[in-house]
Amino acid sequence: MSFMAGNTALSLHEYNTEIDRYIGCPTQAVSYKIGEIKIRELRKKAEKELGDKFDIKSFHDLVLSKGSVKLSTLESMVMSWISSVKKS
Repeated sequence: MSFMAGNTALSLHEYNTEIDRYIGCPTQAVSYKIGEIKIRELRKKAEKELGDKFDIKSFHDLVLSKGSVKLSTLESMVMSWISSVKKS
């Protein structure tokens, strides 16, 4: 608890809630990080393949468009989007 208090801007109630959440579901933070890594990987790929045609707003709209999806589904969505942008 002292680590959270010293290293975040959360209130006492908020970091107690966070600690309880991490204890109750310890894999949640790891799954968020894996998702972040995958999204960054896909963004980098899209930026590289599309160059000047890459639009960050369109990329974010795509990533958020279907809500929570499997990472393999997200990757397919991004690859299809890259192909369609290249063709246009």
